[in-house]
Amino acid sequence: MTSPILVIGGGEPISPQEKAALPAAQLVIAADSGIDRAYEVGLAVDVAIGDFDSASAQGYLRAETAGVELIRHPEDKNETDLELALLHAALQEPDRIVVAGIGGGRLDHLMSSVLLLADDRFADIEIDALVGNERVSVIHRRRTLTGTIGSRVSLLPIGGSVRGVHATGFAYELDDETLQRHSPRGMSNAFVAPLAVVSLDVGVLLAFQELPS
Repeated sequence: MTSPILVIGGGEPISPQEKAALPAAQLVIAADSGIDRAYEVGLAVDVAIGDFDSASAQGYLRAETAGVELIRHPEDKNETDLELALLHAALQEPDRIVVAGIGGGRLDHLMSSVLLLADDRFADIEIDALVGNERVSVIHRRRTLTGTIGSRVSLLPIGGSVRGVHATGFAYELDDETLQRHSPRGMSNAFVAPLAVVSLDVGVLLAFQELPS
């Protein structure tokens, strides 16, 4: 698998846990004030996209001076800046996208961002988000998750019931289970091996893992 594309949102500054978990990337895309979040942790931005209503003047000027590809959209638009950044990333046909810098701020913004990651438009791409001290992984069909033995993981359905769930490598394994969106059935499991495999037949899951402190 090639290096992932890194998408940086314009939420609160990237936490130390997020920064430590950032992978080496083939491309760094900033969504609006994600320019500032990227520069704060020493990332070199390749592409910046959005209406740039929240990026700082200093951040924008630094990107412009550095020759960053700046893709401007009007303020009056249907898509969020993060959505535009993810769509641009998807056009590069990566195997994986890692998102950071979407935590903090308004709860509706955070919820919208997390739900966006599970959109069917990105079903063929492995997507992970680093949010504070958590890693959120989208599972459309099958994912291999890595974790420290004993660390927590929760599997939560998005958009409705998820059927045909199989999970191995956890303390509580699942065998052709149905996870309901109103049930805590997938909460607070734990890794018993460095690798765990989750697969499903119908629906979408989000896997929440704690990042190393």
